[in-house]
Amino acid sequence: QVQLVESGGGLVQAGGSLRLSCAASENIFTFNAMGWYRQAPGGQRGLVATINVGGNTAYADSVKDRFAISRDNDKNTVFLQVNRLKQEDTDVYYCYARLLNRNSWGQGTQVTDSS
Repeated sequence: QVQLVESGGGLVQAGGSLRLSCAASENIFTFNAMGWYRQAPGGQRGLVATINVGGNTAYADSVKDRFAISRDNDKNTVFLQVNRLKQEDTDVYYCYARLLNRNSWGQGTQVTDSS
């Protein structure tokens, strides 16, 4: 079972930026895709951004043009650059790694608009 450790969350004013990191315990090319979901209290977990083994990326419409997913292959780490934060971006962000039809999850990191 892969271990995924997120970091980088915190308090950010609306319009600000931060970068989330997800460090994997295994070579990230093991997985078909990695990325980020987010979930508000009492809400459903929704896809934010994903990057597949070929480097192709996809985003939720609500974050397109503001967020950017990337990876550092040598460090087995996936990043989510969050720009122009909006109040509705306040959520717990979860990193995931997909192997075939199974997702592994990190513990989550909180992002909060401090405005």
